[in-house]
Amino acid sequence: MDKDVSAGSITSTLGHLALGLTLLLFGLGHTQVIDGVTAADSVSLATYVGGIALFVAGLFAFRDHDAFTGTAFTALGAFWFTWGVTAGAQMSANATGLFLLLFALVALSLTAGASGAPLLTRGTYALLFVALLLLAVGQFGDSGGLGKVGGWFAVAGGALAWYGATAAMAHWPTALPGRAAGRGVTATG
Repeated sequence: MDKDVSAGSITSTLGHLALGLTLLLFGLGHTQVIDGVTAADSVSLATYVGGIALFVAGLFAFRDHDAFTGTAFTALGAFWFTWGVTAGAQMSANATGLFLLLFALVALSLTAGASGAPLLTRGTYALLFVALLLLAVGQFGDSGGLGKVGGWFAVAGGALAWYGATAAMAHWPTALPGRAAGRGVTATG
C-alpha cells in the first residue's frame, strides 16, 4: 500500500468515527450474527453517537466551510436520530421501507457528490446506499434474508468509515497500491 495518508480535519475524523461505529452496530444487529444482538440494540448508539454527535460534527464542518462534509454529516445525523427515536414505534413495513429508501437516496447523492473525496469515504457512502436499499426492499417484500445481506453491507461500510478515521489519526496508509499514470506496458515495433 502507498503511504498516502490524509490527516483530514478533526471534524471529519470524528464524524467518520461516529458513522463507522454506528454503522457497525446497526449492521451487526441486522445480520444477527451475534446471538441476542438485534438492530434494536443499536438504538442508543444511533440516537446519540450517530444522530446527535454526527449532526454536531456536520455543523462544525459547515463552520469550517466544508460544505460536502457538513451536508453528509448533518443529513446522516438526522437519519440516525430519526431512526433511533422511532425504532420502537409501531410503523408498517412499507412506512419503514419508504424511510430507508429515502435515506438510501441521500446516501446515493453523497456517493455521487464524493467524487473528489478519498476512496474510503466514497466506499463508505456507496456501501451505506446498498445497505439501505437492501433493507428497504427487504421491508417492502418482508424478506429477512435481504435484511441480513443489507446488514453485511452496513458492516462493511462501517468498517471502511472506522478504518478511514483511525488511519487519519494513526497515519496509516489509505491509498491502494497502483502504478503511476503514464507507466505501463509499451509496445516495441
